[in-house]
Amino acid sequence: MTGRERPALQDVADGAHWDAVEEVVELLHEERFRDAIVEIRAVLARDAQNPYAYYFLGIAFFEIGELEPARDAYAACLKLAPGHLGARVALSHVLRATGNVRDAIREGLAALERSPDNPDALHAVGLAYHAYGDEDAARRYLEAFLATGPEYDAAAQVQELLATLDAPVSGAAPRLDDDED
Repeated sequence: MTGRERPALQDVADGAHWDAVEEVVELLHEERFRDAIVEIRAVLARDAQNPYAYYFLGIAFFEIGELEPARDAYAACLKLAPGHLGARVALSHVLRATGNVRDAIREGLAALERSPDNPDALHAVGLAYHAYGDEDAARRYLEAFLATGPEYDAAAQVQELLATLDAPVSGAAPRLDDDED
């Protein structure tokens, strides 16, 4: 392309969708989540086909602890943009947090199909397998996550979790001394 050709319709729509949520992104950076929700609803009133609006709506709802609306917003984003990796990973985390662990694993694995070495997807799948109780799978994905060189805080949390997976499990409660009788 020489720069003179008109972009494909998809590119134009994508650019317009992104432009429509710029203010929302600023509100989210400022941690003004409720204001962001109001702005996103206005964006969606103008264009209900904007996948970025649904994605950022999911983030805003998640940040204020509204997990079911966050789940629904991420799912709406994925209906419009099935390849949106961030929405798929976020949906995996929300599904795990709401107890829908099998679907959390499914969404995380779908993200990994699109991006096999994605640290966020590896992390989400590892946590979902841990919640499911499959510690071998959890360890595999969490160690793969650590191999990507994540930021310190995330790495420390995962290392702590892995250490608990390695700790011996004691089946019996400690005995109290009989001296008090």
